[in-house]
Amino acid sequence: MTAGTGTRPAAGVAAGAEELRELAAGHAAAADSSGALAPEVVGAVRSHGFARHFVPAAWGGAEGTFGELTGAVLTIARGCPATAWIASLTAHSARFAAHLPQEGRRELWGGGPDTVVAAGLPPAGRAVPADGGWRLSGSWGYVSGVEHADWVLLCAMAPAAGGPAAGGPAGGPPAMRFFAVRRQACTVHPTWDSIGMRATGSHTVVVEDVLVPEHLSFDRMEVLSGRNAHSAGAVHNVPLPAAAGLAFAAPAAGAAAGALDAFAATLTGRRRTQTAETKLVRASGRIDAARLLIERNAATADGGVFTRELLAHSERNAATAAELLTEAVDLLVHGAGTGGLAPAQPLQRFWRDVTVAASHVALQYDTSARGSYATALLGPAQG
Repeated sequence: MTAGTGTRPAAGVAAGAEELRELAAGHAAAADSSGALAPEVVGAVRSHGFARHFVPAAWGGAEGTFGELTGAVLTIARGCPATAWIASLTAHSARFAAHLPQEGRRELWGGGPDTVVAAGLPPAGRAVPADGGWRLSGSWGYVSGVEHADWVLLCAMAPAAGGPAAGGPAGGPPAMRFFAVRRQACTVHPTWDSIGMRATGSHTVVVEDVLVPEHLSFDRMEVLSGRNAHSAGAVHNVPLPAAAGLAFAAPAAGAAAGALDAFAATLTGRRRTQTAETKLVRASGRIDAARLLIERNAATADGGVFTRELLAHSERNAATAAELLTEAVDLLVHGAGTGGLAPAQPLQRFWRDVTVAASHVALQYDTSARGSYATALLGPAQG
């Protein structure tokens, strides 16, 4: 994808979601087999507005809502979960990049709002102050869509302001900062080899002593807290706990709905048994419940009010949705029997995709929801 080459969609991402679903579905089996999305599918993600969905309106972006994006991702995932995953993370990564100062935004979006950003969120690298900016080095795993990106947004540890590197006293904790790096300055190692979401290209990015100007960096705490120093836009001032689970849970939920479609298509003739129908009903209830939780999270993110309790509910909702979705596709696979697991059957592909998507760290109780929700419900732990 090349920045600034797309034509602005007449409408938002919801308008073309069904068209993109159909296109991606036609390539889904081949993408799963090859481990890569077809070029025309990659191009369609950009041309349908996902790269610009959260880009500031001042730079030609849609500055859209979480609700519209979530609905579009749910639709696309019903045909190809890997395409939906890339569409979702392309949009969410650009929202992170909107924390850049004005000069940094100009560098990313001065040629047009369709610049594709991939993100490595864990602080896996290190940065040291340099003349005019920072020198960045490190290795980041699971950077989805990096092969198609124009820029990569990477989180790294950096000396705290006023610390020894700045001539100040020692002893302060290091800071965590994001750094925007051109894709050409990165080395990509093709390490992604999973049983599901195979075509997401979630490879490893390596950066070696790259100079990053100050205007292409910002403090990670801005993303966590939802306080954007450079944009008053509502969508750019949403705390990460309100939105993080959405990026990953929505593709999983759409994929589970695709699994339900695939299972239902097998229930003909002798296969339409009471047992199979019961599993269909039980799975459909879990998928609908998960979708409602995800849509509630999107509404919270768009609502603009972020209390500790609401953020805790969002993290719990995302983890619960992931649990429900894995239960649902397990029911379907067990109901389909051996025939449903044949390589030519789409059910087994959707099952693998949901299983991998739901394993993401942002959707685990222990790493997201447990601490925040238990504290909101019970108060701080004593002793």
